Amino acid sequence: MKRTLAEEAVGENYDRDKMLEARHRTFTAIERIAASIRPGMKESEGIALAKSILKEMGLLRGWHGVFVRFGENTICAYDEKNAPDLVLKDNDIFYIDVGPVFKKWEADAGDTFVVGNDPEMHRAARDVRKIFDLVREKWLKDRISGRELYDFAEAAAASLEWQLCTDVTGHRLADFPHKAFHSGALAEADFPPSAELWVLEIQIRHRSRPIGAFFEDLLLESGRWNSSLVTT
Repeated sequence: MKRTLAEEAVGENYDRDKMLEARHRTFTAIERIAASIRPGMKESEGIALAKSILKEMGLLRGWHGVFVRFGENTICAYDEKNAPDLVLKDNDIFYIDVGPVFKKWEADAGDTFVVGNDPEMHRAARDVRKIFDLVREKWLKDRISGRELYDFAEAAAASLEWQLCTDVTGHRLADFPHKAFHSGALAEADFPPSAELWVLEIQIRHRSRPIGAFFEDLLLESGRWNSSLVTT
């Protein structure tokens, strides 16, 4: 597959089917991790659990770290925390963000889950995916630039009464390592991103409560990942 933009270059090992396999394995791992997380667990224990499952699945090697964020830390970007080693409560929200390397191919996936019955937490987990879908549909219909996609995402979040976390900005994926080809953010791209090469990241936060939600997936023409653990 010929790439005309330097920002969309890939290496000699690039393989679309293997990239999609890496994606599938990664989301499957996230669902296994999420199903094993329980109230009373510390974030550090959630991370240890995630690493154990990733290792078992052959996905522990990563191009970025393993991130599990509980409660008020869900409003933080992956590399930040508001509070150290939070304990998951009976009614709580959490997200998982992992970036494994499967053999020669990169993946990156993130999703949000809720324990208990807090309606705003459940709304956050639903709406972050809804916003992702709205942005993806805009990309499919109008093929606008990455920068315009994130402007649209901010407006879409506001329409659902959320704040978009604008420091979470999407990025490339490729055969490992993508940074040898391009390391810039999707939100900075002044061209329409191609399918199967870019990760669309959406993170939102509540307007008045310290809770948020995160979802990311490859931009694909066929749609986003649908978690079997998501409640409506």
